[in-house]
Amino acid sequence: MPDLAYTDLKAAFAATSLFEDKSWQLSPEAWALTPEQASELEAIGAACIEYHQALETLYLRSAAGKNLLRNKPLLAPWVADYLDRGKPAHLVAHARDPKNRGVYPTVLRPDLLLTDEGFVMTELDSVPGGIGLTAFLNRLYSSAGDVVGAGDAMIQGFYESLVALRPDIRNPLIAIVVSDEAATYRPEMRWLAEQLQLQGRRVFCLEPDDVFPLGSSLCFDVEGNPEKIDIIYRFFELFDLANIPTAHYFFEAWAAGEVAIVPPMRPYQEEKLGLALFHHHLLQDYWAEALGGRTLKLLRKLIPASWVIDSTPLPPGAVLDGPKVGGRSLTDWRQLAGASQKERDLIIKISGYHESAWGARSVVLGSDCSREEWQGGIDVAIEDSPRNPHILQEYKKPRRAKHRVYDKEQQVREVDGRLRLCPYYFVKGGKATLAGALATFCPPDKKIIHGMQDAALLPSRVVAVVPPAPVVQTA
Repeated sequence: MPDLAYTDLKAAFAATSLFEDKSWQLSPEAWALTPEQASELEAIGAACIEYHQALETLYLRSAAGKNLLRNKPLLAPWVADYLDRGKPAHLVAHARDPKNRGVYPTVLRPDLLLTDEGFVMTELDSVPGGIGLTAFLNRLYSSAGDVVGAGDAMIQGFYESLVALRPDIRNPLIAIVVSDEAATYRPEMRWLAEQLQLQGRRVFCLEPDDVFPLGSSLCFDVEGNPEKIDIIYRFFELFDLANIPTAHYFFEAWAAGEVAIVPPMRPYQEEKLGLALFHHHLLQDYWAEALGGRTLKLLRKLIPASWVIDSTPLPPGAVLDGPKVGGRSLTDWRQLAGASQKERDLIIKISGYHESAWGARSVVLGSDCSREEWQGGIDVAIEDSPRNPHILQEYKKPRRAKHRVYDKEQQVREVDGRLRLCPYYFVKGGKATLAGALATFCPPDKKIIHGMQDAALLPSRVVAVVPPAPVVQTA
C-alpha cells in the first residue's frame, strides 16, 4: 500500500476544517486490523443493538413493576429508579411513551480499548461525535488502499438510517441540529450535510435557534421561505435541553407525528450505568434470558466489571457487590479510599445527563492520581448519587502497539502507543451495520485515550496477517 504524503494530508485538512481549534498527529497509513478483529467488530455491532433491545425491556418492565423473567419471579423497581435519577418528569414520561417502544439510536459507537486480552468496551455512545471526521478520513485514506467504510459507507449509512424513519416521504428534509454545547463538532456535521446535498439530498446542519414552530410542525428558513423538517438528527446531550429555548416545540411536533427525532429523547439509553446493570448480580438471570448465547458471551468478555456507586446505607452484616480492599468486601463505598495503588486500577465516572458526562471530563483513574484526588472522586460520587449516579469500572490497560506517524521534521517513524478503536454502526430495520472505525493512537504514557494534539486519528483497514517464513534447516 502506498503511503499518503505529509503535504497531501496537510493540504486536505487545511481545505476542510472538521473541528474547531483542534489538531492531531498525521500518519501515512490507516490503522491495520486483522480479519479476525474485523469479524469481531461485525459481531460487536449485532451485540450492541441486542443489548439496547434488552435494556429497553429491562427499563420499561422495571418502571411498570412487572416481572422480568418468564418462569420465575424477579422484580427490580430499583433499575428504573437508578436510570431516572436526576431527570425531569416530562423527560421520563417521554422515555416511557408507548410510541417510543422499539425506537433506538440510529448511530451506535462503542469505545473499544485494545488490551492483551483483546477488545474491551468502556462505553457505548449513542450520540457520538466523529461521524463526519471518520467519513472524511475514510475517503482520504481510500486513495492509498481499502479502508473499513470505503465507498463513502459512513455518509450513505448515516443517511439511510435516517430516511428509514420516514419511509412515507420521498427525499425527506433532514436537520442535523447541533447545540452550542456541542459546537466543536459543528464543522464536521456541516461537512457531512454538504456531502449529502451534493447528492441532491435535503440535509442541513442547523443551530437550535434556526428551528421554529409553524402550527404543529418544525421549520427553518430556506432563502426566506419556511421549510418543514421531517427528521431531526439530535446532536446534543439531553441535559442540554434546558439550554435550548425552543426544546418544548421538539416534543410537541414529535407528539403530533410531524417530525421523527433521533437519537430518541430517552435518557436511559445514554447512561453508562447500563453497563453496570449488565454485571449486576441480581440481574444475571434476566440478561441470560434476554440475550442470545453468543451475545451474552461476547458482552461478558467485552464489558469490564462495573458497579453503581450508591449512597444507600447497608444493614449490619451486608456487603457491597464491588471490588475488595485489602482482601475484604466493602460495606461502604468510602472504604475505597483505603485501597492500595494496585487495588486502585479502577475508574469513577458520572453515568450521564450532566455536562461532565462526555469527553472524559468526569473520569477519575485511581491508579493515576494522588490519594487525595482519589478520595475526592469517591466523595463526589457518593454525595451526588441521589441526583447523578456514578459508576465504578475496572480499568483495563491498553496494550502497547506500534504505528507509523510523521514527526516534526515530516519524516515517517514507527512509534509506540496505545489504541482506542471506535467502530460506527448505523441502525436500520433492527440491524446494526459497520460503516467505519476511527482509531485514536496515543502516546504510551497516556492513561485515558481520547482525541488530543499528540494523538493520531486514523481510519481502519483490514490486512491479512502474513505468517513468518519457515526456517530452512541446512545440513
